[in-house]
Amino acid sequence: MDFDFTKQQKLARKIARNFAEKELEPFAQERDEKAEFPVEAVKKIAELGFMGITIPKEYGGCGLDTVTYVLIVEELARYCASTAIIVAVHNSVAAYPVYLLGTEAQKKKYLFDLASGKKLGAFALTEANAGSDPASIRTTAELKGENHVLNGVKTFITSGGTSDIVIVMASTDRSKRGRGITAFIVEKGIKGFTVGKKENKIGIRASDTCELIFENCVVPSENILGKPGGGLFAALKALSYGRIGVAAQALGVARCAMEECIKYSRERKQFGKQISDFQAIQWMIADMATEIEAARLLTLKAAGIKDEDRPFSAEDSMAKLYASEVAMRAATKAVQIHGGYGCMKDYKVERCFRDAKVIEIYEGTSEIQRLIIARSLLK
Repeated sequence: MDFDFTKQQKLARKIARNFAEKELEPFAQERDEKAEFPVEAVKKIAELGFMGITIPKEYGGCGLDTVTYVLIVEELARYCASTAIIVAVHNSVAAYPVYLLGTEAQKKKYLFDLASGKKLGAFALTEANAGSDPASIRTTAELKGENHVLNGVKTFITSGGTSDIVIVMASTDRSKRGRGITAFIVEKGIKGFTVGKKENKIGIRASDTCELIFENCVVPSENILGKPGGGLFAALKALSYGRIGVAAQALGVARCAMEECIKYSRERKQFGKQISDFQAIQWMIADMATEIEAARLLTLKAAGIKDEDRPFSAEDSMAKLYASEVAMRAATKAVQIHGGYGCMKDYKVERCFRDAKVIEIYEGTSEIQRLIIARSLLK
């Protein structure tokens, strides 16, 4: 078993880290306060090639592996978790399904723009009454001539207000539940497709999370992604990849919390000593470091298995479950170590705490991840 990264992987990580330190960290707090989408930062990330990390070069991407993707997302998340999830969602559940299931015509039409970052992608599955149970979606797509007409409302859509291309799941046969769901590539600006409410979230605030509304929205049937009725399969494949990105994001947040604690504990003095000299503080930091390393190994294992083109649904759920809960524990300890200052918005650990809570919930709650893992063991 080789734990070393290649020169290419190390270089990509270094580029991501340098960019995040310079372009993300100085503005992360302000963007969080204002819930402001990092427009210019995303453009610069696109120039680095990070909006099509694993998409082959023949379609405008970098052609890198999933391990490199994990390293890049972790570095971005260390400095701004909101920007990291914008990049992760775009790569995993927007561009990846087009590459995996798209026709050659669809790849040529959409993938170049997505991989280059010219256009931003989103993924619309969740609805008010269909979160953990995607087969219950109520958005419909009715065949009329050469088109499908979409009607319904999607909720909690990451990059919903800023995306140009959305992968939308709609029911083409309600009687078949999950087997009657079809995936569509829907472009912003078409008649009947509007952006609704922008959510005011506890964390990950610089990433816009919006409601998408479809009212007699006419979509050409040539925009069906994959097979008719194969939308749930497409969604689950995309979400499996998405969970690897969220696990990497969680690692970045956990690292931020730990590294801020190390810095603060060396500066803060009580009873004539740096608080880093106290065993209680040392043990909390030791626990953070150990859990972060374990979460990183789980995440890299899931990424490695994906790169080997083997099934990875259990591994990605393990990575997302453990990494997100590690991020929450690390952020909670970080606030405790900072004491009263940890509750103040002037300190990064306060943002880490709020961001970590969101990460435990989206891309499948911890409870859903446990269900997926259990089913893989008990089938």
